[in-house]
Amino acid sequence: MNVAIIKYNAGNIFSVDYALKRIGVTPIITSDKETLLKADKIIFPGVGEAETTMKYLKEQNLDKLIKDLKQPLLGICLGMQLMCKYSEEGNTDCLGIFDTEVKRFCPERHKDKVPHMGWNTIENTLSPLFKGFDKDEYVYFVHSYYVPLNEFTAARTNYILPYSSALHKDNFYATQFHPEKSGRTGERILRNFLEL
Repeated sequence: MNVAIIKYNAGNIFSVDYALKRIGVTPIITSDKETLLKADKIIFPGVGEAETTMKYLKEQNLDKLIKDLKQPLLGICLGMQLMCKYSEEGNTDCLGIFDTEVKRFCPERHKDKVPHMGWNTIENTLSPLFKGFDKDEYVYFVHSYYVPLNEFTAARTNYILPYSSALHKDNFYATQFHPEKSGRTGERILRNFLEL
């Protein structure tokens, strides 16, 4: 299977690469358009800041390419947020694959820390990404912005408020959490994605 990781100016690409190799898949890390178009599966990871990352994607014409992809694509963390239409982080217009916005967490109590960092559960899982899940599972999060519940919500998590911890529309899948850092649960999600 030909799996590509989109190479751009964002962190955590190599942790995704390592996680895939642990389950027996050696991906190609690339920004080459022809290579991406020929891939069977594509992963769009990200740790970083929305405004500068969208600027880079537009400069490289990767924004249009990503939106036009027909094979399964998995966005992770910032990758998921950039797949939405708008982010409050830097007042940024994003890719618009999911017709929803990204908002900043507003702590309501002293114990509500931002960023939301660490292990939390995903529930109400509604996507082939979560095939075989029969209970709420723990996964690893690091984020200060969130996607509200919407028609594309494929899993939800509670932190300060209920929000979308996964999205799904057509061939586009996305997780706010990091499957590559989520132990066996994360590996199962990556395997499910590769089996789509």
